Amino acid sequence: MTAWGVTLRLLDKADKEILKLPRTVKGAFFDFQHKFKTNPRTTGLKLQQLKGDSRLWSARVSDDYRALLIRLADDDWLIVSVKHRKDVYDRLSAGVNQVTGGIEYVDLEVVEESILRRLPAPPATPAVAPEPAKPQELFAAWTDTQLSELGVAEPLLPVIRTLTTEDQLLGLVEYAPQLTGEVLLALFDGKPYDDVLDQVTTPVAAAEPVDPDDFQAAAQRPATVVTTSDEALREALEGGDFSRWKVFLHPTQAKLVERRYSGPARVGGGPGTGKTIVALHRVRHLVRQLQPGRDKPILLTTYNKNLAADLRSRLLELGGEELLSRVEVSHVDQLALRIVREAEPGSGKQVMDDSQAVREWRALLDELGEEGWDPEFLHDEWTQVILGQAVATRTDYFRARRAGRGRNITRGERAEIWQLTERFTQRLDRLGRQTWDQVAERAARLEIGREQRILSIARQREEAGGLDNIHLQDGSGGWLRYRYRHIVVDEAQDLRPAHWKMLRAMAPREADDLFLVGDTHQRIYKNQVTLGSLGINIRGRSSKLSLSYRTTRQILRSALDVLGETDYDDLDGSQETLAGYRSVLSGRQPSGHSFPDWAAEREGIAALIEEWDADSDLSIPHEQIAICVPTNQMASEIGYTLGLHGIRPVEIRADGPHGDGGVHIGTMFRFKGLEYQRMIIAGVADGLVPRESVNRLRTSDPARYRHEMQRARSLLFVAATRARDSVDVFWHGAPSPFLGSALTQQG
Repeated sequence: MTAWGVTLRLLDKADKEILKLPRTVKGAFFDFQHKFKTNPRTTGLKLQQLKGDSRLWSARVSDDYRALLIRLADDDWLIVSVKHRKDVYDRLSAGVNQVTGGIEYVDLEVVEESILRRLPAPPATPAVAPEPAKPQELFAAWTDTQLSELGVAEPLLPVIRTLTTEDQLLGLVEYAPQLTGEVLLALFDGKPYDDVLDQVTTPVAAAEPVDPDDFQAAAQRPATVVTTSDEALREALEGGDFSRWKVFLHPTQAKLVERRYSGPARVGGGPGTGKTIVALHRVRHLVRQLQPGRDKPILLTTYNKNLAADLRSRLLELGGEELLSRVEVSHVDQLALRIVREAEPGSGKQVMDDSQAVREWRALLDELGEEGWDPEFLHDEWTQVILGQAVATRTDYFRARRAGRGRNITRGERAEIWQLTERFTQRLDRLGRQTWDQVAERAARLEIGREQRILSIARQREEAGGLDNIHLQDGSGGWLRYRYRHIVVDEAQDLRPAHWKMLRAMAPREADDLFLVGDTHQRIYKNQVTLGSLGINIRGRSSKLSLSYRTTRQILRSALDVLGETDYDDLDGSQETLAGYRSVLSGRQPSGHSFPDWAAEREGIAALIEEWDADSDLSIPHEQIAICVPTNQMASEIGYTLGLHGIRPVEIRADGPHGDGGVHIGTMFRFKGLEYQRMIIAGVADGLVPRESVNRLRTSDPARYRHEMQRARSLLFVAATRARDSVDVFWHGAPSPFLGSALTQQG
């Protein structure tokens, strides 16, 4: 606000146009918006109505460029475009969508040019030309009325009738209002009309009747996405940061965020569909329902340490310190460790990861002279069956279910395994060490015990007519209560069974208690659970997001090919699919690069980055380029090679990037939850993706082989879908069997 009290907003699609402007024009535009907010009637701005559409106004940005605006009210303006003064201004349209009630701006000239750029080259004309077959219109099966009822922008209907190829459709979608693009792509992808109406249109439809002439009311609706702050506008102008969508909430997502759930709820969806955004906004929504206070009754947690740090920074971006002050953001393993150390303050046990634990298993077997057992198998049996089901006795282990474990074992073998696990835990005790699985299981037992005491106190209070008995409390002088009122979980597919038991006991079983988001297609760890068996019932409270805001259609298709025909669970005993998963973004096809050996492959990666750097149109900041590889050794080697070429490598560790300004390098596991403009996936060779040791399980343990293959596919899927603009896949020797022929034939 200024002395004039002018509000100036920027329509969502306009920022994409501004990003393509020359740098000098971007600077002039930033100056323009300050002048306009000071006094829009300043002579130098030359504010005037357009002749083509009386609702549109023009104002001078520079000698050659003009801002096009809609006047919402006396001192409330919305920028819808920035165009060269010589462009055609009589084919512009601004209106209010009758379905969503949101403001839509269409430049028919730009849309048609975008379509024409994508027309196929005409074939060579033979001496006697046959009568050309009339191409099939893409949307001939639906009437104009039907398309309008789905929310398609009416000025575009004549253009839509000319579309005959997917490329032409993508040309239209690039400049069409968002809902129009979503509807047309859903229909093109084969989604039935009623499903599009129900899943794409209805969630964003206005709740009240729409007045097509009330632009001010339209600007307040969720369907009109605008930027208002100077800082957000600066980000749009600079274009170096593509993270704005990280906090943008689509109306479909908003309904999930604001809904009241009678119990635990889950939101699924593929990469880039905004699950984490939904989780963050859900946290903010829950905070807004709280009474004033200084406590932190809301927990936001996830499995991965660097994701927890990212969630904290994004929550801070979303609501500042005021929001963060009511929320505990914690890596779930660190949360479990804190619970255990509270109960056992004198314990100094060191925590080790799975790879260290497997080495200890191998050392134990060597000491005992046991050659018939595989250390990885024993470790998984111990963590997934014995710890996972909180098996306390040998008798209980004989009865324990081993669903999904693959290899059948006899009663005698169970007795041997039980004896070995006892020796293993004794060994860890002597070494003063423990695994994260042990920590999680111990924390779960402690929290379940705490919950049982809370419930016992509540029963006795009820029997006593509502009177409290201080002798029933925790003995510390404080009143025993649940640690949290609401718990929000990101990347839910990766948590261990013990984590879920711990979290379930940490909040009362009431409305809006647990809210989890995740995608089992991205499960890259061995933790597989059925939530219902752990006391978390999400039946009837599950939703799915299907629109990707990050990954292009081209990358998406290649990534889905990686998953193959494998079945994935939905965390509750049923199947999960990515049916309907789609993107309105378009880009270049992923590229494949084949080399004779690893050394040549590394040189090829360095050459590609140098090629990007040398081309002003392709050059981007190095921190928006990532290289992921199958092993830590390969990460070190590619970093060394880049250094020889003067390209700075930045290692991605468990807690995120270690350094600034360089190309990010790490194993595929390290990139979970991260995103980049360009991804290079290297070492995607047979024997590395999947590992050769997995292939050896094909005959010895078929069920475990299937699980490990699925996990390897998920890891490559996650890596590919970290990219916004491009994916380049490198391999040496034979390519991974997970790569499709369309990609490998490019090598």
